[in-house]
Amino acid sequence: MIELTQLDLAADPAAQRVVKDETVTVEFAAASGELMSLEGPNRYAPGDAIITGATGERWVVSRERFDPKYRPADAALAHGAPGAYRNLPTVVLARRIDEPFSIVRSAGGDRLTGAAGDWVMQYAPGDYGVVKAERFAKVYRRAD
Repeated sequence: MIELTQLDLAADPAAQRVVKDETVTVEFAAASGELMSLEGPNRYAPGDAIITGATGERWVVSRERFDPKYRPADAALAHGAPGAYRNLPTVVLARRIDEPFSIVRSAGGDRLTGAAGDWVMQYAPGDYGVVKAERFAKVYRRAD
């Protein structure tokens, strides 16, 4: 398994600019805890978003990252209440990795792993994620 470190997809010619298009179900953590996603442990703090994607996968997004990136899918839902949310279309960098790999989500963060063919995502410098190949094909599209 390779360990990806100091990754900068902005300088990688194999990286793609992609956009996610998905409605998710969100609950907000009442207390600190840990959720085991397909890619590894996701620790969360009170108020963080615990998300279930359209394809059934679950993961955590810190509240600081969630609030600017998601909006209620129904205008009647107050932002911060549990329910259906849509991501705002934001371009992120992605690269398919053709062998098993691991990467730390952020400095001091959880270690995520991917299988051959999964995608490493770079949301900002030093901010990474891993998306399984099947999910990537269903919810991401190339940005124009």
